[in-house]
This record gives sequence, structure tokens and C-alpha cells, in this order.
Amino acid sequence: MAEMTMIEAIRDAHDQAMAADDKVVVFGEDVGFFGGVFRCTAGLQEKYGKNRCFDSPINESGIVGAAIGMAAYGLKPVIEIQFADYIYPAFDQIVSEAARLRHRSNADFTCPIVIRVPTGGGIFGGQTHSQSPEALFAHVSGLKVVMPSNPQDAKGLLLASIADPDPVIFFEPKRLYNGPFNGHHDRPVESWKKHPLGSVSEGNEIVEIGKASIYREGNDVTILTYGTMVYVAEAAVKETGIDAEIVDLRTLSPIDLETIVASVQKTGRCLVLHEATRTAGFGAELISLVQETCFYHLEAPMVRVTGWDTPYPHAQEWNYFPVPKRVGEALLKIMED
Repeated sequence: MAEMTMIEAIRDAHDQAMAADDKVVVFGEDVGFFGGVFRCTAGLQEKYGKNRCFDSPINESGIVGAAIGMAAYGLKPVIEIQFADYIYPAFDQIVSEAARLRHRSNADFTCPIVIRVPTGGGIFGGQTHSQSPEALFAHVSGLKVVMPSNPQDAKGLLLASIADPDPVIFFEPKRLYNGPFNGHHDRPVESWKKHPLGSVSEGNEIVEIGKASIYREGNDVTILTYGTMVYVAEAAVKETGIDAEIVDLRTLSPIDLETIVASVQKTGRCLVLHEATRTAGFGAELISLVQETCFYHLEAPMVRVTGWDTPYPHAQEWNYFPVPKRVGEALLKIMED
């Protein structure tokens, strides 16, 4: 095991995958010589050459389109969309081409691409560098959607994504890139210090796509969440003293329904937590799944704690996020019902 930040873990996964298979190529805006705006690909071009790690034009549709063509001819592209907010010009390529290639060709072609996407707020990036669009992609059949919350999962899930024969949207919470996050938003500078967040296996151990983890065991209520919000949930649990079970979904599509059902049937209560806006957010799907599978085990109405239904408010960033206080109030309400 080695102490790594999430950035270092992602870089290590790239390195191991490229060393093991010369069909793995890495490209995107500034990922080559510069090493990526967050340095997740730093050193890869120097080590593997410009044919395997290179910069692209500022053209997201072109990046994804080129990757689809490469994948159809046997390569395994790992591409970076510099910020989640930039992915929309490539939406048609992802939804209409990458997600459908296997089915349109009757499996004559597959599309083994990984689209890495720094997501979420917390770095003072404003409206065009802070969005959380995961629900848009979880809706699309043919795509896998992944979002790790720690360095070990980031490395293991990225290795699994690169090995997968179908397209994977790999969301990376920017607030977790460089250091520990205590769940609070009133001291943003303190939660941006550069410390290792966790221990990471030095081997090529994968983390299975489609398998959630129990971040914290508990008996009173289940919190279903992912990414940065895992730590917000943890802070709320500590402050309220409620014995909550925190389920880190890790993969949104395919969802690990078995783990969700087992947890909710055990606790009898459920809170859903995510940073993205409320309406048509992924939390709505989670609540529907729990309603369909656990109705007779529920002892209280389910609750969502999410971002606002507004465009991302730069000046009010730290009020937009779900915070431990809001989550704690929701937990207390669930326990009273």
C-alpha cells in the first residue's frame, strides 16, 4: 500500500494500464505535455511518447468522435474532458454513437473508451466549471457511469473501466482530488490542503464496476450517496449521533440494487444525498428503486437532500452545496416520523 491523493491514484492507474497494454492511448485538452489541468496525466507523455499520450484541439465532440473511431479499430482510448461543464458538445457522440455501437453492429464492433470527467464544485470555478451532470448519462442505455469517493476506488475503478469492452463515463469529484474533506463548506481553504486521502494498492487490483460499498455500517437509517457527499454524510452522522449506514454507490449505472435493498431492509429508513440539482437528479431514481423494492420495510417517508434547482450560483457556492447541517436536519426528521 502507498499513500496517494486521488490525482496520484488516477495517474498510477493510467501508468499501469499503459504499461500492460500498448493499445491504451490517452488524449484530451492539455493532457500530454502539460499533464492535464489537474495533473492527472503528468509524466505519461514523457514515459510513453507522443503517439500514446497527446494533446487534442479544443473540440470535445472531436475528442470523443476520434476515440470512438480508435476503439472500433482495436485501440483503448482514455480521454479527458477538462471539466464536466464542457462535455455537452460531445453529448451526441456519446449518446448516439458510443453507447449504441455494440447494439447497432450486432456486436461486430464494441466501444471500449473511458471518458474521464472532473465533476462538481468546490474549487471556485463558477457556473462553467462546477456542474454535476451524472444523471444525464445514467439515463442512457449502453453507458456505464462511475464516480469514486477515494483514491483506492479511483485507481481500482479506472483500471476496471479501461479493461471494460464498453464505454464508461468516469466522473472524478474535483473537491476530492488533492486532499481530505471533512464534509464542511464554511472553511473551504482548510478542505483543500494537499494531504493523502488514503492508502492505495500498488498493484493492478481492480474495483468491480456495479458494486457499492458500505462506507459506514449502521442500524437507524440508510444514506445512499456517492462522490464528495460521502464525507458530508459522515459529518452529519457524527454531529447528530444517529446510527446511520452510509452506502457509497461508486457506480450509478449499473446500480448495485442488491446492496441498497439489503441496507434499507435492515434500517427501515432511507435518505438520498447528492450535490446535483434536485429535479430529475439521480436521487429520484434511487427513491423509485427503494419504493419498488423495500416499501413494506419502510418506517418513514424517504427524503432527498440535494443542490438547488438553479443554475450553479458562483457567489453562493458554499450555500448551494448540501451541508452537514441540512443533512442532519433531514436525518432528525426521518427519525421522528
